[in-house]
Amino acid sequence: MSQTKAIAYEKPSNDVRNFRVFASVVLTVITVLTLLPIVLIVIASFTDETTLLANGYSFFPAKLSTDAYYYMVRQSSTILRAYGITILVTAVGTLGSIVLTTAIAYPMSRRDFRYRGALSFFVFFTMLFNGGVVSAYIMWTRIFSIRDTLFALIIPNYLMGAFNIFLVRNYYENAIPTALIESAQIDGATELTVFFRIMLPLAVPTIATVALFTALAYWNDWTNGLYYITDTSLYGIQNLLIRIMNNIQFLKSSSNAALLGTQTVDLPGTSVRMALAVIGILPILIIFPFAQKYFVKGVVLGAVKG
Repeated sequence: MSQTKAIAYEKPSNDVRNFRVFASVVLTVITVLTLLPIVLIVIASFTDETTLLANGYSFFPAKLSTDAYYYMVRQSSTILRAYGITILVTAVGTLGSIVLTTAIAYPMSRRDFRYRGALSFFVFFTMLFNGGVVSAYIMWTRIFSIRDTLFALIIPNYLMGAFNIFLVRNYYENAIPTALIESAQIDGATELTVFFRIMLPLAVPTIATVALFTALAYWNDWTNGLYYITDTSLYGIQNLLIRIMNNIQFLKSSSNAALLGTQTVDLPGTSVRMALAVIGILPILIIFPFAQKYFVKGVVLGAVKG
């Protein structure tokens, strides 16, 4: 008992303490350097347009203004609708991606699966080659007819990726013992039972990692909206923000000032751009800390070659 207590309360050596201090200082510096650009964007979004153009970006602006956010509030109904579409697309796309990714990765991780090699080669082949943008556009619009539908924002490009499949497959192989699966099969468990009762619960770290990757891709996506959406009522938040920025640039251009009036060019173009960035990244900044605890474990275990 005394030996156990001695081991439990053994103080770390000087080298360990010095390394912890050094690591803490380095990580603190990296964290500050990472947060500074975000802080600068937020401050710039509250900076007066004239001051921003005259003095540039500053952490201590001479004059603050809420004109950029006032301009955004005037379009709040459109922005909220775009937020709703993006949230729906992100939620449905991420859920669908997790279901498909984990389902395909499971047979690839089973060494007794007859077509394991062929399936792995097929998935890996998609990492190296693709048909290109033109062929993909023709396929999705003419064969599947998903243009100007929510499916156009969900299915192309992000619903399933080979990298995520191999990440989950490697996690299955390295983190879940084969003996556990064999024991379940001896007890009469079917493949579906093994998959839902054993594999998925034990693969929470890598599933959370894949979900984070996929959700970020869907949230930041604007290419699908650019290629397949012409109805502005179906715009997600990223495409809407780009449209707002283009409208501001159009109104501020000197060639249109004489036609539209001088008041139309008094728009906070630069500060609005910063406000758009804040609106776009705010939900991600809120959600990311809650998923971060699974991130490192899921990537490290899933990235080890099986």
